[in-house]
Amino acid sequence: MLHRTLGTTGPQVSALGLGCMGMSALYGDADRTESIATIHAALDAGVTLLDTGDFYGMGHNEMLIGEALRSTTAAHREKALTSVKFGALRDPDGGWSGYDGRPAAVKSFAAYSLQRLGVDHIDVYRIARVDPDVPVEETVGAIAELVQAGHVRHIGLSEVGADTIRRAASVAPISDLQIEYSLISRGIEERILPTCRELGIGVTAYGVLSRGLISGHFSRDRQLAANDFRGMSPRFQGENLQRNLDLVDALRKVAEGRGASVAQTAIAWVLSRGEDIVPLVGARRRDRLTEALGALDVTLGADDLAAIEEAVPAGAAAGERYPASQMAHLDSEH
Repeated sequence: MLHRTLGTTGPQVSALGLGCMGMSALYGDADRTESIATIHAALDAGVTLLDTGDFYGMGHNEMLIGEALRSTTAAHREKALTSVKFGALRDPDGGWSGYDGRPAAVKSFAAYSLQRLGVDHIDVYRIARVDPDVPVEETVGAIAELVQAGHVRHIGLSEVGADTIRRAASVAPISDLQIEYSLISRGIEERILPTCRELGIGVTAYGVLSRGLISGHFSRDRQLAANDFRGMSPRFQGENLQRNLDLVDALRKVAEGRGASVAQTAIAWVLSRGEDIVPLVGARRRDRLTEALGALDVTLGADDLAAIEEAVPAGAAAGERYPASQMAHLDSEH
């Protein structure tokens, strides 16, 4: 397994992390046994970074990871690093009702996460979206107090813009920014990524396959389950879907020329963007995990990168990455 370091102050982690959200929520039903087997397979392969959120399945995902860690080897448990997002407020019907970044809430969220995960510390802790009613300095300051107390090791950020990154970094060292970054989501390149690099902050990139859209496995006639949030995602709608899958067809030709799958090529492209970027792959099954890990063996030369850029030019995606109601919560888009 190749390794990368999250920024100048963060931990060393595997070059690919495992995003565990889909094992509990938002992509339709998942198989618990297969999910745990996939986490175990990732640990066996040398993946050390497990990413979750306390609101994924209202705690279900953290408990799932806790179960997987308890049932693996002591060596794997020792190497596994947990990256946790907090702050999203849910209701009993699964609805969303804002974000809470108050210092007292930060510490309460952390206490519950530690219990559900069954760990004595969280390796990287971050608010999922900035609470518009609480200065980010106060939220980060509360995490810094958790670091001082030994409950958290590193402070992360999620989906924030350049100005907010600077404000947060003025309070305490930031290990990484978690943000969507893929061939069809390149908004961070103009201001956010340069700011992270200036300040020595790493990037954990989620959505590297755009929720399966550019995985090479999504078909034009696929019917999504009622509990799959992609059914409301603009990029998966009507004409947008057709245009985006046309991009995938173009990417497939490049991938085939490299002897790689579409997914491996898309992940390898994100890996190629810098040693300070760690892609998170949202595999829910062992076969998808194996395919994703194969991206580590794909080396893209200048000609390959040019061919990929020609197949999927920057800004070519049709549709926003979230519905309008969710885009409004993204500090990174303002």
